[in-house]
Amino acid sequence: MADVKHIQPLKPDEEAFLRALGRVMTLLPRVVDADMLEEHSISTVEYMVLVHLSEVPYNQMRMSELANMCGMSLSGMTRVVNRLESQSLVLREKDPDDRRAWLAVLTSAGWTQLKQAWPTNLASVRRHIFSHLEGCDIAAAAKVLERIAPC
Repeated sequence: MADVKHIQPLKPDEEAFLRALGRVMTLLPRVVDADMLEEHSISTVEYMVLVHLSEVPYNQMRMSELANMCGMSLSGMTRVVNRLESQSLVLREKDPDDRRAWLAVLTSAGWTQLKQAWPTNLASVRRHIFSHLEGCDIAAAAKVLERIAPC
C-alpha cells in the first residue's frame, strides 16, 4: 500500500483528463450498444466475440482466451456465448487437445450476422468517436492508450 503522506494530489489537467476518460468509458459502450441493439439485436460485446472468432484460425477459440481478449471473466463470457449459441451464431465444442476446456466456434450464421452488423458498428464508432477527433493525431493517441492497456 502506498504511503498516503507522500502522494501528490492530481494536477487540474490530470483530474480533468481522468474525469473525461471515466465519462467516455461509461458513455461509449452504452451509445454503441444502443445502435447495435436497435438494428441487429446483438450487443457490442456479442459483436466483438464474433469479430474475435472471425480473426483466428478455424474461427474457434478457447473460452478462457476469448474472455481474456474481451476483458471479461470466464463466467461472463459463458453467458455471452450462451446467448450467441441460442441464436445459432456460435457453438461450443470440447477442445480436442484438452477435454476439460471448451471452444467457442463461429457458425456460418455468425459470419452472416457479423457481415450484416459491421456497417452499423462502423457508423456508430465513426459518429460517437472519430467525428469528435478531427485534427487529432489518432496514431499518437492509440500509442498513449496502449501504454495504459497494452495488447
